[in-house]
Amino acid sequence: MRKIFVNGNFYTFDPTKPRAEAVVVESGRFIDMGAADNMLLHWKNPDAETVDLDGKTVTPGLIDSHLHLSAIAHNFLNLDLTGLTSKREILEKIRNHARTLQKGEWLVGEGWDENLFTDSGIPDISELDHVCPHNPLFMPRICHHAFLVNSKALELAGYHPEMSTPEGGRIELDDATGKPTGLLLESASELITRHIPERTYDELKDALGQAISYAMARGLTSVHSNDPRFLGGLSRTYNLYDELLNHEQLGLRCNLLIDYDFLDDLRNEGMYAGFGNETLQIGAVKLFADGAMGRRTALLSEPYSDAPDEYGDAVLDKKALQQIVQKARTLSMPVAVHTIGDQALENVLDVLDQFPSVAYRDRLIHVQVLREELIKRLAAPDRIADIQPRFVASDFPWVQDRLGQTRAGRSYAWKTLMNSGVICAGGSDCPVEPIDPLFGIHAAVTRKAPGQSHAGWNPDERLSVNEAFRLFTELGAYPTNEEKIKGTISRGKLADMTVYSQNPFTLKLPDQLTETEIDMTIIGGSIKHQR
Repeated sequence: MRKIFVNGNFYTFDPTKPRAEAVVVESGRFIDMGAADNMLLHWKNPDAETVDLDGKTVTPGLIDSHLHLSAIAHNFLNLDLTGLTSKREILEKIRNHARTLQKGEWLVGEGWDENLFTDSGIPDISELDHVCPHNPLFMPRICHHAFLVNSKALELAGYHPEMSTPEGGRIELDDATGKPTGLLLESASELITRHIPERTYDELKDALGQAISYAMARGLTSVHSNDPRFLGGLSRTYNLYDELLNHEQLGLRCNLLIDYDFLDDLRNEGMYAGFGNETLQIGAVKLFADGAMGRRTALLSEPYSDAPDEYGDAVLDKKALQQIVQKARTLSMPVAVHTIGDQALENVLDVLDQFPSVAYRDRLIHVQVLREELIKRLAAPDRIADIQPRFVASDFPWVQDRLGQTRAGRSYAWKTLMNSGVICAGGSDCPVEPIDPLFGIHAAVTRKAPGQSHAGWNPDERLSVNEAFRLFTELGAYPTNEEKIKGTISRGKLADMTVYSQNPFTLKLPDQLTETEIDMTIIGGSIKHQR
């Protein structure tokens, strides 16, 4: 069926026709755009549907290049600690939730962030035991690189002082007593998660469906999501998405990053990068080269400024990285590697340089701490810098203590990356940051949190509004080699659009970006969300 969207203020991001008043959609793709009168004259027929956009501003559909829909889904199932601003609040929520559970039932909560706390530090194991004495407890930090547990959880995991932890993980011990503090880092969480009962298929499907609708309500038409570890493996993950997107046609286009643990499953299932269709596709092989800045597990080439004996942790060393990349290449698969520290980035680039590229681009996710020579190595047509602009608003000013002024000045350097010819794509890493793309765009433009009055952290790295929108539209198609079928409003491309309550390109104050509502999310010409 043909649809003509009229009375719109279209920013197409297509240089051959940057603006339009109307677009024509047929079979889920744009077939024409231009002045409304001309579009109606040439394309209106008795069967065509006309949609009046009431003068609203429209861009290509927003794309998030890196998030975790499974984690958003689990927030609908578990205790959500996102945004809490004190240890006292967290302990009180745990206490109240524990009272609703049967004795011995797992209490899982996630989303805590000690950088928001206005009181003392994170809860220790004695405090967690006090508010949750009868239930094993497991609480991932918002970044999923640190985790809180109580004594019941350690007991079920069979903890003992000589217990070995998975490579790249650590159980934090009290300096005075040598006993666990309740904090686990990185892969040490696997000691606990293997004992937590899995959610049923129907529970996960319902929650994932809610997460998909949540994403579309924020203007997203496509996402790249990393989920198999949290949805029960490759086959189950693909089946969940397939039912929701291809069979029930919820609408969101999803590209699935597959953890390297499932490489053998990919081979056995006959799946590969690009397997699927325009709604659901297999993407790159996901792995971690290091940790995060908050707990000083991001791997640096020089020590942390606020901890001179610490360099961070290699979740996978160069030998392990090489083995995984080699195995991925035997399946002609690209890789998507979490690299926050500059040494982690160098390690990954050293490994990638040993292998020929494949049809799909490799992704370097986060690339927060940079050196000039590494930027030059990133500027290759077969590599993507998968960046999260909102990290600037969350990590500054405390990250300056971690890195010192000199290194902090060349970190989170989105403008430098783009000016150096690096292909960048914008994401949120939700639930680490809000899923709302306009918050990421705001951070890219202002380099600060909403409401702050300074010039921005490293203000020379600010992007224009147009540049920031490109990160979340046109450039978001590059990691999946889909730049010829999505990302701009152009003839022949998928008819994905986001409609706004006000024009984000003409706002007087950048903070108004975060106050802008999503009026419609249109995918393949179908309205999938309407305010």
